[in-house]
Amino acid sequence: MDILRIATAGSVDDGKSTLIGRLLYETNSITKDKIEALESASKRKGLDFLDLSLLTDGLIAEREQGITIDVANIYFSTPTRKYIIADTPGHVEYTRNMVTGASNAKVSLILVDARQGVVEQTARHLSIAAMLRIPKVIICVNKMDLVQYQESTFNAIKDSLAELVAQTTFEGQEISFLPISSLYGQNITQKASEMPWFKGNTLLGELEAFEYASTLAHAPARFPVQFVVRPMTEAYHDFRGYAGKISSGTFKVGDAIRVLPTGQESTIATIEKFETKLDQAIAGDSVTITLTTDVDISRGNTLVLASEDNAPALKDFSAQVCWLDHTALSPGKTYLLQHGINITKAKISQITERLDVATQTSTQGVDTLKLNEIGTIALRTAQPISADQYAANPANGAFILIDEFSNSTVGVGFVK
Repeated sequence: MDILRIATAGSVDDGKSTLIGRLLYETNSITKDKIEALESASKRKGLDFLDLSLLTDGLIAEREQGITIDVANIYFSTPTRKYIIADTPGHVEYTRNMVTGASNAKVSLILVDARQGVVEQTARHLSIAAMLRIPKVIICVNKMDLVQYQESTFNAIKDSLAELVAQTTFEGQEISFLPISSLYGQNITQKASEMPWFKGNTLLGELEAFEYASTLAHAPARFPVQFVVRPMTEAYHDFRGYAGKISSGTFKVGDAIRVLPTGQESTIATIEKFETKLDQAIAGDSVTITLTTDVDISRGNTLVLASEDNAPALKDFSAQVCWLDHTALSPGKTYLLQHGINITKAKISQITERLDVATQTSTQGVDTLKLNEIGTIALRTAQPISADQYAANPANGAFILIDEFSNSTVGVGFVK
């Protein structure tokens, strides 16, 4: 079965943890002893119903305050598919956790409180879903039970989001709207008896029906070398292979390749997966590649097809960045830039614009980017990096910025 990665998003107390708990409960993904512990914990809190949010809020501080602080990965499955849900925090202070939690997701569940409607966090999470190129976004209007399941309330929220969705979505991204009540299980796995006016699918039905055809196999071929295999045994005395995971594209036996950044060229002799020899390997395959000639290749080099004229070697480029540190980003400062396993120094030469996620407007000529702000920067690296434009090849277009003194990750960037 394939695995679908999902990320939740929403403001504080929009019901993300309860929604995930409801999904686990109704798909029979909770053991009997956990249900009994859940019943006891709910009674201790003085509740007359199961507090399903306790299934995902694992930290003591989370349970005490009733909020999500850290990212929790939750696993469940149906007869047709396996799921991994990243339950990310909703508070603006933890936006950086939402970015990291959603970085590998194919579906984003953005929750909106039916009583509150669209708030700034809704716009921020839509912007991040677009920035991360998440293929499908399901906007769940939760707590419909608190507005008497009114169709007019749902439609008003949907209409208020129309302009924002039009501004943030990219070509090919799917957007769905769904009225739900996670507390009472309305429209989660079963059609809502209280909302007969809604003719769409349930949340689980949306997830089950979603088909994601990865475009990475058709993207430019990139193979970052993780390890040079030299057994030096009697049986494999002269064996020299290059092991790693193909990040994008397709490699075939007989393909002429180029090594980045050195520019050396050779031809693929074999592609091996354990003891099986393959004719080709595609994005996501972990393989060992051998070449027809001995060339100087080491960990951190990247193999690309020699036929590609646009093999990347970036030193001066612009990138969209989400700032993750309490100390603001300012031009002129030097950081460590990590792309894949390679680390080089990078100097921020300019902040060209800052994005207002609420209005989707940009402010030019700013001199700082503060915690959780999104903007576009120009930077120069000490050594070239083999990165693609993120929109064209997400697997090879992202990087992180690291403070060279504290070693903290301070920003996540996407090559423009």
